[in-house]
Amino acid sequence: MNKLVNSSSGYLDYLDNWFLSLKPVRFKDITSNPSNVAILSVDVTEGFCSEGSLASPRVNRIVLPIKQLLEKSWSSGVRQFILINDNHEPDAVEFQNYPPHCTRGSRESQPVKEIRSLPFFDELHIIPKNSLSPNLNTMLPLLLKNSPWVENFIVVGDCTDLCTYQLAMYLRLDAYSRQIRNYRVIVPADCVDTYDTSVESANKIGVYPHPASLLHPLFLNHMASNGIEVVSRVDF
Repeated sequence: MNKLVNSSSGYLDYLDNWFLSLKPVRFKDITSNPSNVAILSVDVTEGFCSEGSLASPRVNRIVLPIKQLLEKSWSSGVRQFILINDNHEPDAVEFQNYPPHCTRGSRESQPVKEIRSLPFFDELHIIPKNSLSPNLNTMLPLLLKNSPWVENFIVVGDCTDLCTYQLAMYLRLDAYSRQIRNYRVIVPADCVDTYDTSVESANKIGVYPHPASLLHPLFLNHMASNGIEVVSRVDF
């Protein structure tokens, strides 16, 4: 273990400095045509933010910046908003690895109240999913296929190392596989986070530890190394 710690110290210093040096991007520098922008939000639901077995106070803190991003994007002319949310069957196979959460028809599976209260909420596309993946057995691939004019994707939500990572990487790798050169996938760090479970707490309840302060910047950096634009925030 000491060998692992010692061999990783240089990288951890790099990772900390990289994360602290993230810069904002101005919306007007993303595009002059808001119709080719889509905001994709993943799992910003009551079940991950405010109640239930997987709710996280740390994740709940990104709700306000996400709400503000949606409002400002709408005011700037963006009309393509996609909410991809856990909506599990009651006997979901995923529950073998995670406690039951966000079951179909439950309050947990609903978008957070801050998003539901948006005056344009009824204009948002809501896509249910039954796994960590946003594109397996969902309508997302078809929706994107039917919106070929969208070239700029802003990805927000939780968790950084799980569903958000899966979503951003799907968009990036899909563009690679189809030789699409003008796709931009942008992840604003202020609208993304993950939950924290210390080693001590994990040992007490019999789950894997989940150090958010490490996994959050680590997975953001991994996204960046694969061509995803990780920024501190989007300025309007």
